[in-house]
Amino acid sequence: MSKTTNAEPELIRNFCIIAHIDHGKSTLADRLLEMTGAVADREKQAQILDSMDLERERGITIKAQTATVDYTAKDGKTYTLNLIDTPGHVDFTYEVSRSLTACEGALLVVDATQGVEAQTVANVYLAADNNVDIIPVINKVDLPSADYERVCFQIEEELAIDTSNAIKCSAKTGMGVPDILEAIIHYIPSPPDNRDKDLRALIFDSWFDAYQGVIVLVRIFDGTVKIGDQIKMMHSGKVFEVQKVGIMCVKAYPRESLSAGEVGYIIANVKDVKDSRVGDTICMASAQVEPLPGFKKAKQMVFAGIFPVETNQFESLKDALAKLTLNDSSLSYEPETSVALGFGFRCGFLGLLHMEIIQERLEREYNMNVIFTAPTCVYIVETTKGEELRVDNPANLPSATTIAKFSEPVVKATFHMPQEHLGGVMALLAERRGVQTKMEYLSQSRVMLQYELPLNEMVFDFFDRIKSISRGYASMDYEFLDYKESDLVRLDILVNGEPLDALSCIVHRSNSYERGRLLVKKLREVIPRQQYEVPLQAAIGSKVIARETLSALRKDVTAKCYGGDISRKRKLLDKQKEGKKRMKQVGSVEIPQEAFMAILNLSDVE
Repeated sequence: MSKTTNAEPELIRNFCIIAHIDHGKSTLADRLLEMTGAVADREKQAQILDSMDLERERGITIKAQTATVDYTAKDGKTYTLNLIDTPGHVDFTYEVSRSLTACEGALLVVDATQGVEAQTVANVYLAADNNVDIIPVINKVDLPSADYERVCFQIEEELAIDTSNAIKCSAKTGMGVPDILEAIIHYIPSPPDNRDKDLRALIFDSWFDAYQGVIVLVRIFDGTVKIGDQIKMMHSGKVFEVQKVGIMCVKAYPRESLSAGEVGYIIANVKDVKDSRVGDTICMASAQVEPLPGFKKAKQMVFAGIFPVETNQFESLKDALAKLTLNDSSLSYEPETSVALGFGFRCGFLGLLHMEIIQERLEREYNMNVIFTAPTCVYIVETTKGEELRVDNPANLPSATTIAKFSEPVVKATFHMPQEHLGGVMALLAERRGVQTKMEYLSQSRVMLQYELPLNEMVFDFFDRIKSISRGYASMDYEFLDYKESDLVRLDILVNGEPLDALSCIVHRSNSYERGRLLVKKLREVIPRQQYEVPLQAAIGSKVIARETLSALRKDVTAKCYGGDISRKRKLLDKQKEGKKRMKQVGSVEIPQEAFMAILNLSDVE
């Protein structure tokens, strides 16, 4: 069977690889591609499915990637395997849920040295929600610190998954990979044979190509789609003619058609990115069918403003964000204006890493020079008039006198760590207003903690602190719990007496003095000195709670006066002082990007 012909449904296996970050799933995907002959020797490279430079540099998977390979099993039959490699970081859980929807089975990869981590648990719950069959794979068993028995015990205890047929594997050396391929054939069911039904295909990814328009990645659940068909996007109701179809295996392989059970791409001359939403169902233009259930809507947890450095780049930024949302539907954006920064967009992200990745992709892929404001989350404010407002921007917060009730989002955070780091992590969580709900010893050396934690406290340098306290051994996963009433205030930053709306943030009253002091201290380091003295103040309402002064750059005007009467020097100094005063009245302070990011990391301030 070649890549150009359609496979019988009973010979198809659709599966994805799920794991905690850094447990070796991209390396395992490399070995599977090599052993099935999908990649020629000259094309071989590490993490071949991680196509973005950003993914390679950081050693993480950001986008779920697919590959269709042929495998001749021990029973003599040739099977078509559709492999989807998924991200492991908590911020990209949405990508994992989409991949699971397109599969009948999943390989659960667990590091034999680290054991079950927070994201391992989260991914197994996602798989259970999608009724996906799970094959446990214990990776890195060749390392001296590997403990196969302990990890199997953890999987059975924590995840309730039978490990009697767990596969020992080393993705680096290729040990155990043939057993994995055989297990996929035997334990993952084939898709149902629905080729005679009306077409229904689920879009689970898409991206924009400058020459071909929108390319959609689909799983065909019912029917067949071929070149020349008139198809309809059920969400928008728009009809398009299919130009090309095919499958992906590192590169695109064109075909005449795609049938039920297969995973592939469709190009249909879609030019507007809004016409092909991820999670939408594709059907024939004339057919009346029930749309497939999409995915759970992504919940944006962190919001920040994005503004172009050059104001004439606003339209380019708008186009770049539209193309990015096509490729990453968990990103949301809407226009906003700032007194300090002009026109821009308020964007919603799944988490802080997601926000960082979007910033780098805008700069690299679209050559955008942008400023990000300090991130915040969504608060619910009840006014004295009984109105309920959802506030994701501190600048939109009503006056403190009109607020009757202020509620903040609280998440359920789960931490897995070695016992020796327990004290440090608990101290940090107590400092961040966390409330412990559960503590469990998973083994003699590993502990699981569960905390209710305000999302507001996770926005500021939280992940960095957790990693440094635990030397990188603690892992965490979180999910939204509820909104809880809290004593919150808006902390304003005044530069030269002018409030800078882009630097405002919402903090708990008990932390406001400390945060205000640290913030103005940090700003004094990152804002360049001016020709005149600049006061930097932190204020709650009209009350200034912290101040630092950026001293003026001064020319030594008395250098030419050697000897003589003091009044000559005094006259020159007074003249300079008057000039500085006039400058201060008309001068404006340029705020660098580091100042907006200073709010994020205050841990290095003395």
